Amino acid sequence: MTISKGERIPSTTFTKMTENGPEPVSSDDYFSGKTVAIFSVPGAFTPTCSAKHLPGFIDKADALKAKGVDEIACTAVNDAFVMGAWGKSAGADGKVTMLADGNGEFAKAVGLTMDGSKFGLGTRGQRFSMIVTDGVVEDLNVEEPGDFKVSSAEYMLEKL
Repeated sequence: MTISKGERIPSTTFTKMTENGPEPVSSDDYFSGKTVAIFSVPGAFTPTCSAKHLPGFIDKADALKAKGVDEIACTAVNDAFVMGAWGKSAGADGKVTMLADGNGEFAKAVGLTMDGSKFGLGTRGQRFSMIVTDGVVEDLNVEEPGDFKVSSAEYMLEKL
C-alpha cells in the first residue's frame, strides 16, 4: 500500500557516502525534528534524472529553504558509491543530500516501487517527491509512468 499524507515515514535505513566511506542513515533519525523535501528518481545518471530532476532541486535549493525546508534529499535504488559520484558530478554537495536506497527498502516501505526490468533496471523507486515534517508526510506527489511534472522542484515550490 502506498504511503499517504499524514502517515509516518516507515523505519528503514539509507546509506550516505561520506569522506569516511558509506555510512548508514536511519530514516527515524533523518526525518526527526525537521522539514525535509525528499525526491525519488528511478536511477542515478539516467536521462531525465540527470538532466532535469536533480539539477532542478540543486538550482532551487535556496528557494526551498526560504520556504521552510530544512534539508533536501534525493533517493534512488542505487548504491552509496553511485549516489555519491552522481551527487558530486552534479554539484549537489551542500544543497542536496544523496541517500542510497540500495536494496529498495525505502521504496518498498512507502509502497512506491516500479518494475524497470524491461529496461534492465529491475525493481526501482518510482519518480515522486514529498515534504516530510518531523517524520510525517505532509505532501506527496507521485508521477505517472514516464512523466516528470509533479515531482519537480518547481512544482514543490508552487505548493509550499
